[in-house]
Amino acid sequence: MTKDELFARVAAILHESFEIDRARITPEAHLFDDLDIDSIDAVDLIVQLKPLLGASLRPDTFKSVRTVQDVVDVLHGLIAQRND
Repeated sequence: MTKDELFARVAAILHESFEIDRARITPEAHLFDDLDIDSIDAVDLIVQLKPLLGASLRPDTFKSVRTVQDVVDVLHGLIAQRND
């Protein structure tokens, strides 16, 4: 899955699950500051991302995530590791 495809999936989850206007969901958007994603929402997001990997995600993997692009980059890296 490409980073563009991952971004589209993450954006769809943010829009559908958290009712965030798609115009606000950009790669540079900060999850907490710009999109109002709190820690409980972040856990919810991780749970919803699990099917993309077909494996469990450890919350500590997402510790350094601040932006939507950070989420995409972490997912892309995990998928690449899984495929190796």
